[in-house]
Amino acid sequence: MNILHIDSSPRRESHSRQLSAAIVEKLLEVAPGASITRRDLGAEPLPQTEALYAAALASPATLAAPPMGSLDLSEELIREVEAADVIVIGTPMHNLTIPSVLKAWIDQILRVGRTMKSTPAGKVGILRDRPVFIGVASGGFFTGERANQPDFLTPYLSLALSSIGLRTQQFLPLQGTAFLDRSQGPLARDKVLAALDLSAAEHFREFHDRPAVLSSTGRRIAMSPRSGKRHPEHYEGAHKLLTLASQPSGPRRTIE
Repeated sequence: MNILHIDSSPRRESHSRQLSAAIVEKLLEVAPGASITRRDLGAEPLPQTEALYAAALASPATLAAPPMGSLDLSEELIREVEAADVIVIGTPMHNLTIPSVLKAWIDQILRVGRTMKSTPAGKVGILRDRPVFIGVASGGFFTGERANQPDFLTPYLSLALSSIGLRTQQFLPLQGTAFLDRSQGPLARDKVLAALDLSAAEHFREFHDRPAVLSSTGRRIAMSPRSGKRHPEHYEGAHKLLTLASQPSGPRRTIE
């Protein structure tokens, strides 16, 4: 099994980073032989949409004959998604929605003619569906009985992913992190992970006889793929979650 692990928080010890690492640990329990590709958008942000890329997307004609090099980054990121059997995204909620660094990634992977096609009924995804687990950390509450703010993150990210064919999604919210002390972290983490549904990943168990492998994209914080070792900060250290609170998410869902 190939896991694409994406983080988007600028903080090294953020709640969303530690949650996404814990999700990956759970996946490794299902498939210890999984390979892991890291894309750390928080540590090494992607550029915002540049002129050449915008020019390439301007019309069907420019997409058919794009400026040289204009689609290179987009192609690299799309191939990472295509190579993945499972995607794990860790993201904070910034001002009711996703951080700009995660939006920059989405702007590169949503591409007409490559990952989706335009039809009279709307955008239709071209990529093969695969499970996407999204760990969301929020200082306030945006879902459940204590919700007191809008949530533009979940519907936007869900629609963006489903528009390219990634319809099997589970959102795992960790909420109220601004109001808890550090000692409450382990319990909050367990509540979040209790809602995790890994059934979609279970059929990859035939990879158990191979050691876990890490490759690093973006910021090089993972160990060399040749080492055969998991990066301690992001995986073995996942149990060191900071203060977290959560409302358990619902079951894994498929967006039609």
